[in-house]
Amino acid sequence: MSRKTKGTDLTRREFVTTVGLAGLAGLAVAGAGATGVIAAPEPPAGAVTAETLPKRKLGKTGVDVSILALGGMFDTINNQLLLRQAIKWGVTYWDTAESYGDGLSEQGFGRFFARNPEARKEIFLVTKLQTKGGNFTERLDNCLKRLQTGYVDLLFIPHGLSDIGELTPAIRDFAAEMKKAGKIKFFGFSTHTNMEDCLLGAAKLGWVDAVMLAYNFRVMNTPKMQEAINAAAQAGIGLVAMKSQAGRPGKHEIGGEAKMEMTQRFLQRGFTDKQAKLKVVWETPKIASLCSQMPNLTILSANVAAARDLPKLAREELESLRRYALETKAEYCAGCGKICQEAVGGAVPVNEVMRCLMYYREYGDPELAKLTFAGLHPEVRQRLAEVDYSRAEQTCPQGLAIGELMRQAREMLA
Repeated sequence: MSRKTKGTDLTRREFVTTVGLAGLAGLAVAGAGATGVIAAPEPPAGAVTAETLPKRKLGKTGVDVSILALGGMFDTINNQLLLRQAIKWGVTYWDTAESYGDGLSEQGFGRFFARNPEARKEIFLVTKLQTKGGNFTERLDNCLKRLQTGYVDLLFIPHGLSDIGELTPAIRDFAAEMKKAGKIKFFGFSTHTNMEDCLLGAAKLGWVDAVMLAYNFRVMNTPKMQEAINAAAQAGIGLVAMKSQAGRPGKHEIGGEAKMEMTQRFLQRGFTDKQAKLKVVWETPKIASLCSQMPNLTILSANVAAARDLPKLAREELESLRRYALETKAEYCAGCGKICQEAVGGAVPVNEVMRCLMYYREYGDPELAKLTFAGLHPEVRQRLAEVDYSRAEQTCPQGLAIGELMRQAREMLA
């Protein structure tokens, strides 16, 4: 993925596009015309100025951020028009990472800032570093070079926390040093595994400014998640949601009346079920922003429409989401990795393999799935076929067919 073609253009193999919310094209969305898709107005030739989009304060940072954030896990280099349109529509929280395209996502943002220097001050810019690889200072400097900026507004380390113990004193000291040097304004971490425990642990530390977590209609109403969200917010931690569509690792979606009823109900209101999944997250006022992969103008415009029109979902609509979540429960990995990992004696990070399957099936991105899978330790990949998953299946709150899914992962991702 790090190989480049001549010049700056990329092949699909070199920088895959994560579709995320694919399937919106052709569906009716709020404010759409006869085609069902909001037309993207031609960007101005001059300055890029953000239009109004609802904003919320990001915890104790005191900064107002757009409630919709642009996830940068797509070909940002060859989608400069989309970046310009995101600002024009008020999507001014931009999220990327060192690992996205081996830095190519950051490079695309940097190209935009170089061509539109006045736009940098409009953007709340976020990047992330994983703990593996060491030398945070050098790597952050490389991020800033690719982004063509002197600082980022928010830095996440680790990118993918699963245990609060990973947030070491060395990371705390590094964050303080980078703040003093002016290279970052705020610090936090991202998590899509054991999110509740990570939030509860962060709330006790006193030096975490923000957390990005998997948060969606399937997990948001559990007592432990509500406790964790409240504790983090009380500690002044800004919260950013991701994985709002609650993608599934399984091969087939479980169909049924709940799915049909939910889709029809939301379409009658003038928006899609995918937009409804965004809206239900925004109904948690403690969530400052929601990060979404929006690799084309169709998805961007649909999500902006959902963000600009925020009437509360009716009780019947929330109930339809709840019924759908229950009906498809056995197809969703809720990120409680500690449970299944303990059940297999720590031999396999089941939830990480599930995430690879989700990229393959829900995101429609086999290359991203295989690259993420290849990043697992070779011994882990070897042990996939050797582990007995029966206890993990017995303890899984979702009732996932873990053994079968791990078999599919070996066949599809190796």
